[in-house]
Amino acid sequence: MKISVLSGKGGTGKTTVATNLAYYLSKKGKKAQYLDFDVEEPNGFIFLKPEIKNTFEVKVKVSQIDESSCTQCGLCAKKCNFNALAVTKNGVLVFEKICHSCGLCSLVCPVNAITETEREIGKIEIGYTNNLKAVRGVLNIGEPMGIPILKNLKKLITPDYINIIDSPPGSSCSVVHSVEGSDYGILVTEPTKFGLHDLEIAANVIRQLGVPFGVVINKSDENDYIIEEFCEKQGIDIIEKIPFDRSIAQKYSKGELLEDKSFVEVFENIFSKIMEVS
Repeated sequence: MKISVLSGKGGTGKTTVATNLAYYLSKKGKKAQYLDFDVEEPNGFIFLKPEIKNTFEVKVKVSQIDESSCTQCGLCAKKCNFNALAVTKNGVLVFEKICHSCGLCSLVCPVNAITETEREIGKIEIGYTNNLKAVRGVLNIGEPMGIPILKNLKKLITPDYINIIDSPPGSSCSVVHSVEGSDYGILVTEPTKFGLHDLEIAANVIRQLGVPFGVVINKSDENDYIIEEFCEKQGIDIIEKIPFDRSIAQKYSKGELLEDKSFVEVFENIFSKIMEVS
């Protein structure tokens, strides 16, 4: 089973829901694993504190020019859809960080002057917190594309586990790549106009992916009507509310999970409602 946790914007409590839900399931004896797909800002391990057992480098292919063979005909740069190559008077330049590793340039080169080499863009770490398996992707600083790391993370989704996916925020290609194929999506939002704006975008994305979903209102207070009215009109279930509580903020600032009984009941309810519709 694959449950994705996403939000229209950062800072709404997405990681709080994902980490605590995964931890709750493992404490209940379920075969669960947490996977942090938010590779640009993977914060889940701060709360779960897993003991890391394995680390894998993630590499991508990048074009390499053999200057002794290159005739500077320019066909490689002309055919590249991503403008990753440029012909100058000093030779052909390869802009590694915008290369999409498609290999087209090597195929069209008439003198076979282009080969491919590898370069590291990030890593994947696997660890354990008691019975919970925790996996995260980490994109190196300055790297513009995390999709190759997401593809490697997807290979670690285990069908006989309850896989809790901590998706990137927003509605980008990374979000789509993380959420597609999920059995259920949890949209985390907050009762503000900004929260509603981004919830509308996220709901539209997940609907187009055909993934059943429900909403969790984080920092719930007297302004919940902002979200409730939208969900009622759209026929979206609000599966749980997490109260605006000073103790939650204190635990978050210390990198702690919400293990108090009242909060455990919140995640118990979330999982029960997911199972009702899945």
